[in-house]
Amino acid sequence: MVKNKFTADYQINTSRKILFPYLSTASGLSEWFADDVKINEDKNYIFSYDGEDHHAKLVALRTNMHVKFDFYDPNSEDETDHSFIEFKLEENELTQTMFLRVIDYSDAYDDEEQESIWDSLIASLKEIIGG
Repeated sequence: MVKNKFTADYQINTSRKILFPYLSTASGLSEWFADDVKINEDKNYIFSYDGEDHHAKLVALRTNMHVKFDFYDPNSEDETDHSFIEFKLEENELTQTMFLRVIDYSDAYDDEEQESIWDSLIASLKEIIGG
């Protein structure tokens, strides 16, 4: 299947320390990103949304800065082009404004639909953290 790389920056009015657990922990992600998020015995994440389970490995983590989840099919061993979601926290030095960069490399949606999905998700996140 064809993959699409979607990248967007969202201004979030909160600190890294408040925001980061919502991007990197199962409990934080289940509040805004998925219906439920669990961590299995292999330390892999299972995101439940759209009535399906989506398996992911935490492949990069830099506390209060960056997190990346690499999605995979647990029933397939030869998958080479994994989907991934990456969250990066970046601060404008001049204005002290915090931005959340979302990089979503996944099965192709059109860009407008992808943007709409992420705008809605980030609006939920902002509502939860008050940012």
